[in-house]
Amino acid sequence: MPANTTTDPEAHEAAGTDAPTGHSSATASTLPAVPAEAVAPLMRGVAVLRQLTRAGGALSPSALERATGLARSTVDRITATLARMGYVRLDGRDVVLTPRLMELGNAYLAALRLPALLGARADALADALDESVSLAVGDRDGIRFIHQATRRRAMSLSFRIGDLLPAERTAPGALFATEWTDEDWHRWHERHSVDPEDRDFPAVPPRSPGPDGFEERTAQAAREGWSLDDQLIEPGLVAVSVPVRNPADGRIACVASVVSHTSRHSARALCTTLLPRLRETVAAMERDLREAPPPAPAPPPSGLATWTAAMKQELGRDFVESLARGLTVLTAFDEGRTALTLAEVAKATGLARATARRALITYEHLGLVSHSPDTRTFALTPRVLSLGFPPLSRAALSGIAQPHLEGLAAHVHETTSLAVLTPSGEEIQYTARATTSRIMSVDITVGARLPARATSLGRALLAGHGYALVDEELEQGVRSIAVPIRDRAGRAVAATNIALHAARHTHEECVEDLLPALLRTAHRIEEDLHMASRFTRVALT
Repeated sequence: MPANTTTDPEAHEAAGTDAPTGHSSATASTLPAVPAEAVAPLMRGVAVLRQLTRAGGALSPSALERATGLARSTVDRITATLARMGYVRLDGRDVVLTPRLMELGNAYLAALRLPALLGARADALADALDESVSLAVGDRDGIRFIHQATRRRAMSLSFRIGDLLPAERTAPGALFATEWTDEDWHRWHERHSVDPEDRDFPAVPPRSPGPDGFEERTAQAAREGWSLDDQLIEPGLVAVSVPVRNPADGRIACVASVVSHTSRHSARALCTTLLPRLRETVAAMERDLREAPPPAPAPPPSGLATWTAAMKQELGRDFVESLARGLTVLTAFDEGRTALTLAEVAKATGLARATARRALITYEHLGLVSHSPDTRTFALTPRVLSLGFPPLSRAALSGIAQPHLEGLAAHVHETTSLAVLTPSGEEIQYTARATTSRIMSVDITVGARLPARATSLGRALLAGHGYALVDEELEQGVRSIAVPIRDRAGRAVAATNIALHAARHTHEECVEDLLPALLRTAHRIEEDLHMASRFTRVALT
């Protein structure tokens, strides 16, 4: 990790100045000077995205103004630009993060490769033990989750991919600290003294100030090769962790953890019953890393610079082109493009070298990019996950589809719905719907079940291709047309439809007038689903 002189775990991104913004308790004297070539609008855009993330994914413009210290006109221009990029939507009075923003975190996770290479092992261990299993990486003096295999039960784990936790309150943290330098320990002590209650870590509850024995636990982890969390974060939560080492240099690549509750396992029981299984899995993970073939480079994004220029031409001063161009730089990284030179970043994005260079300088200042002087390459850091990934990583398909259904309903002035097949395959269950203001409309509530073969939604799911039109079979006067929603593997996992009274559109009009709009909506839902599910599990119900 690159050196950092701040104490805030998110680098106190400045709103175009040297002053900290928002919630930070650090003093301005602890902050590094903003480089002269840093892009101020890009810094402001990052500040807006991080405040939206901290708030759970949605804030009003006035709340963003207060949280960032930016002028309202600046907030409006930034959010308008982010909306045009598809990273937020303007929903009434709120600015809301959208799944499209996950492409930034996906770029980091793909370049890292660890979730793709080790995630299946973690999932299998979670199934075998019936306990939650996570993978985490070090993020300066904290840890950040990159994979979660959780169990569905009343007392379940609430951490999300991308969440940042203080190292001293986790089992992985003690393991990462075994490799800290004196500078790293100094940074930790500084942050610990400024923020003794961990107020700058919204993913964990505040703790009572006082000694935590972290240095002793780190020394023990170095001796034993594993670490234990005995209710460090909150009462009842216990975890045991083992490092997964990089075969190239022997350093910790990530840490695998089994997480449980004291109602199921005591800390001692974790060590005696689950630690051996965890060690076996880690050994297999390290073997996977040794034997993994070099990644084939994914195709780089194309036309981004041309698109941003066109948007600037179309929208004028309401589109912050330097922000849009700066954000596209993060998408240059992916599987097979882990570390890139300046020339490679410029080529991948279509940006001028000078523009790409200023964006990279800005990101290095904000802790989102690290620079290796020896190889003259840049790489994304785990901090990229702070740009919206945690709240978006728990999205369900119904939530992803809802704004698209509402847009379709407003366009065609008819009721729209989303449904999935029940486990038996004989019924459909409605999971989302949007209505329109008509005296007479189709009224089916979310959660309702109907025979699959009697509905357009069910037939679209069962057939899995084309479209299905049901003409007054379920109920006299009701006509509906549906198309499937496909996951990243091409499987029909849901369907969306338009339902109406038969007197308003003929059979032919449904196909000619409504089907094109329905297909466009299904495509938009699929795009968001594919983006959200690349490294996370999207619940279908």
